[in-house]
Amino acid sequence: MPSMDRDRFEELVAGVVDALPGEFKELIDNVDIIVEDWPSSRQLKRVRLRSPYNLLGLYEGTPRTARGENYNLVPPDKITIFQRPLEASCRSLKELKLEIARTVKHEIAHYFGIDDDRLDELEGRR
Repeated sequence: MPSMDRDRFEELVAGVVDALPGEFKELIDNVDIIVEDWPSSRQLKRVRLRSPYNLLGLYEGTPRTARGENYNLVPPDKITIFQRPLEASCRSLKELKLEIARTVKHEIAHYFGIDDDRLDELEGRR
């Protein structure tokens, strides 16, 4: 699939966040959701991956379930959505939109404290 304009890609990501149920959106606090072309070598090392094509999104921060009463005045958590690996994994715009939605929701689930094993279970991958 050819590369998409960054502004259009960011609109698709923002659209997924905007479409979340209100009760979830109200709970999302102190987190930035950004788009980057590729994961950095530090990000790949952190999640023990070699190929940048294998990392579609990444949550970095303290999940809501791990925040104690001393959690204040901290920099925002970060959810990064990686545009080029997502584009490379899809063959059509329709497929790309679905994969963006899945990836954004997956990373937001990490923000809420849901780990990969539980996500796989919820998504029927087990």
